[in-house]
Amino acid sequence: MPIVIENMSHVYQPGSPFKADALTDISLTIEDGELLALIGHTGSGKSTLAQHLNGLLQPTSGRVLVNGQDINEKGTNRRALRQQVGLLFQYAEYQLFEETVYKDIAFGPKNQGLTGDELDRRVREAFALVHLPEDCLEKSPFELSGGQMRRVALAGVLAMKPSVLVLDEPIAGLDPRGREELMQIIDELHDKGVTIVLISHNMDDVARMATKVAVLDKGCLAMHGTPREVFSRGDELEKMGLDVPQTVQLCRQLRRGGMDVPDCLTDEELAQAIVSALKGGKADA
Repeated sequence: MPIVIENMSHVYQPGSPFKADALTDISLTIEDGELLALIGHTGSGKSTLAQHLNGLLQPTSGRVLVNGQDINEKGTNRRALRQQVGLLFQYAEYQLFEETVYKDIAFGPKNQGLTGDELDRRVREAFALVHLPEDCLEKSPFELSGGQMRRVALAGVLAMKPSVLVLDEPIAGLDPRGREELMQIIDELHDKGVTIVLISHNMDDVARMATKVAVLDKGCLAMHGTPREVFSRGDELEKMGLDVPQTVQLCRQLRRGGMDVPDCLTDEELAQAIVSALKGGKADA
């Protein structure tokens, strides 16, 4: 179920003194099974773009096609669309409201009309995907840690069985353990075939996980390619106020010190490149 964005622009408060161009002429295709990382400086338009993918926002001009269907065309079933394209907001735990974790996860599929054993199975399947202890199901979500609450919110989205999962800064504000656990879950979901759009400021995660990277700068699509293609343009990224992965930074420092190593995206690549350089040969990353 590919998502195709065609020449999309979005203007906040058009025709007013507070008019703001949030997105300008964006064209981008998100293929089935892709893990697309959206990166950009604060205010570059990442969250605005994400909210167009399931129709929460409508473009000022241009189109968004999901599986070939213009999602903003008159008569489009928005509820069905939001079941296909699930969106997890930043600090999604603030959206929890039910008495128990079970009821919170059940809220979406219950509104789909599921009941009885079918509803119970859907809740438990989604709960299993986020690796929480079984006894959490009947607890209040507000008794859990911040990381656990966010996983409950994610389970509520997964219970709708989306084909595409849009995650807006999913690890923001979490401690290192919470970040690692949530990123592992995202990895597992991608391995199961879920298409993922990930907004992130963590370039090490982007380099490790993404199959494609889209860079937004002042509402425009500045770059789109594989992580290696994008991070090879480190000087341009830095001019936009963005970092490159730590491994790339280290490779640059090693080259300044006289060691002939290419830019590497993972620790494993970096270790191989250093060994090869010490032996007198240059490793291909």
